[in-house]
Amino acid sequence: MDAAKRAMCTDDLFNPLTTTFMQSCVMLLISHFFHVVLKPLGQPGPIAQILAGLVLGPSFLSRISRVKDLFNQPNVNDYNLVISFIFRILFMFLIGLETDIPFITRNFRQASIIAYGGLTACAIFGAAITLFVIRMLIINEHKFVFAHLMMIILGSSASPVVIRLLAELKFETADVGRLAISSSLINEMSCMIWYDLVIAFTSRRMFGNGILCLLFTAINTILNRFLAIWYNRRRQNQKYLPNTDVLTILSLIIFFSFIIEEFGYNSTISCFFVGLMFPREGKTTRTLLHILTYSVNNFILPIYFGFNGFRFNISYLNNTINFIVVVMVILLSIGGKIIGTLVACHYLKIPRNEGVILAFILNLKGHGELLLIDVVPKTKSFEWWDDNFHNLVIIVVVLNTIISGPIISCILNREEKYFSHRRTSLEFDDPPSELRMLVCVYSSGHISSKIGLISALSGFPGSAVIPYLMHLVELPKKQKKKKLMYHELEDGEQFSDEDDYGGSDVHEINDAVDAITVDTKINIFRKRIISSFGSMYEEVCNKAEDFRVSIIILTFHKHQRLDGQMENGIEGIRITNQKILHHGPCSVGIFVDRGQTGFQQPTPESEQNVVTLFFGGPDDREALAWSKRIACHPQVKLTVIRFLQVPSGEQGIASNRIDEDEFLTISSSQVENALDNVLIDDFCNRYVASGQIQYREKHVSNGQETVEILKELKNLYTLIIVGKGERGFSPLTTGLSDWEECTELGNVGDLLASSEFEISASVLVIQQHRHTRNTNHLMDD
Repeated sequence: MDAAKRAMCTDDLFNPLTTTFMQSCVMLLISHFFHVVLKPLGQPGPIAQILAGLVLGPSFLSRISRVKDLFNQPNVNDYNLVISFIFRILFMFLIGLETDIPFITRNFRQASIIAYGGLTACAIFGAAITLFVIRMLIINEHKFVFAHLMMIILGSSASPVVIRLLAELKFETADVGRLAISSSLINEMSCMIWYDLVIAFTSRRMFGNGILCLLFTAINTILNRFLAIWYNRRRQNQKYLPNTDVLTILSLIIFFSFIIEEFGYNSTISCFFVGLMFPREGKTTRTLLHILTYSVNNFILPIYFGFNGFRFNISYLNNTINFIVVVMVILLSIGGKIIGTLVACHYLKIPRNEGVILAFILNLKGHGELLLIDVVPKTKSFEWWDDNFHNLVIIVVVLNTIISGPIISCILNREEKYFSHRRTSLEFDDPPSELRMLVCVYSSGHISSKIGLISALSGFPGSAVIPYLMHLVELPKKQKKKKLMYHELEDGEQFSDEDDYGGSDVHEINDAVDAITVDTKINIFRKRIISSFGSMYEEVCNKAEDFRVSIIILTFHKHQRLDGQMENGIEGIRITNQKILHHGPCSVGIFVDRGQTGFQQPTPESEQNVVTLFFGGPDDREALAWSKRIACHPQVKLTVIRFLQVPSGEQGIASNRIDEDEFLTISSSQVENALDNVLIDDFCNRYVASGQIQYREKHVSNGQETVEILKELKNLYTLIIVGKGERGFSPLTTGLSDWEECTELGNVGDLLASSEFEISASVLVIQQHRHTRNTNHLMDD
């Protein structure tokens, strides 16, 4: 009984188990204080968390005898290692689950060259100083293994630290940030494979264990894929998986990881690979992301970073030899990363300022290096694998991150305009280029047509569409709180307040997204905003800027009744749309859904006929750019109709009388006409000449003739695309604004959306980002 109590740490209040818990709580508290102080200075969370552990550790507070007796109890390090092991499994699995596989696939060459450029330079520097370090630290055995470890320590990059730091700086969605994350993953996995190969060739037994570890990883991956698919089918009528199912999946991952660790290898690659190969669709992945994202970002990683700082002991630097070794390793690590990364970026023709930021990001450490000192091979005893070597690695890790983190933050703050959101429109993008879009819905009734639009944009081979589906929920004025304890809630109710905030809609939206993901393999990122209509537009605009999208697709405030008429909906939706049109950080589209007769998801059984109306101007050019992407889908037939004014004889004579002074003062309308002609000519040469898209021209003299042509089109197409247009007194639309009801749609869009027009097609009205529009004028002037 006494032995059991000692094992469970129940015979003493201040035992290693409670000490570990108290240590974690105190580090979270101190890190929160540092984060509040340092965040206004632009410093991210990982820096504050490492500093919290450093303050609590033997360098500062633990120098006090009472604090030291509390936090440095016998065997407490064993508990810390176990907790770090479980934490490492969870966040590496989550990193694999969240990895942007399409981006890495498209940019694998670039990311690999950058990753291996810095790694190669650091490895060369590490090999060069190995003899010196061996003499300084008096290494007598296994010098070959030690040399490899030195090269890995200098060249490695910690992907968890990189991902968390860039997320804190809201830089993970930028192209440079995503490239940095991909490069850090490639770097870290390569370093871990390098380490495993070194260990594998130390003996025949370790080589055989390595083969078994690969087999265990494959079994773990297959079992989890099978469980994910089975749970998705079994729990079709539930919002989330129950806790028992989640525990089963995580237990399998921890079990196989523990076996791999017992065989003398680290389980980082295994956990990451299992998450990478995990099915992305369905309730299983959604539940795991819901649980792990919050816990990892708010508890696991902060405590993990805090432990890194806690293990730092500044007294190790009192020794002159140790101080020289640490300074040398840090300088060569930073210098090697800068030189290697800049050479790689020069080869890839990446700007120098982006190369510098990539170099410092890839110099962040705090994960793989700690594995080298925690996962000791079970079949070999390295005499240099002692406290001095531990302290050397930990100090290098902590100082590298503390130095690189603030530099990255300062560079991003100083170059804020350069690294800001720049792809704010579609006009100058080609269909194969990546498209990031934010689609907003208010209920499950809006999801079908929006998914159809997303599916239509993914028809071009090799095209990259990153859609964010934003569920906008009005914040209720009063909420009734459930008076139930956590253990009294049913499975799934612990996750959120969805029953109070659009619960049934969330369930239907998730099912629809899961279905489209299975059919098209498009990964749709689901987000939710709960806000009052007064501030909802700010939330949408902020998210659009954080996600760096090129266009926002909004839902029209009117909805179609069973008799086909358009009925007014919530006025708050209309006001929100108007504010987003005015304040949006990118182009904005308003989708008028006529689900019964309008646009649907393109399939071989349901071919969609789409027409784009081109009157001229920046909004119509943006609409045409959107249309080019939809036209690439094999089940979409696109027709472009350009409206031109009927030339008159008097206008032709007047045009020949322009003198030199008038020629030098070109009006803005003439500039717009020139841009329209250039775009149409390029469009015809690339798409119309090949027969991929049909093109027609309609000559009209006034708005009445325009209306007559529009009436001829109203039942021929399922989707009409048009620019909002600020056409002023254009003869092509004269009189259309006399009965204008919804100014946010423009005069043509409002006509097409009205019930009086009796049209069967859905309508998409697009407004180009105003900043882009103003920039174009400045460039032309």
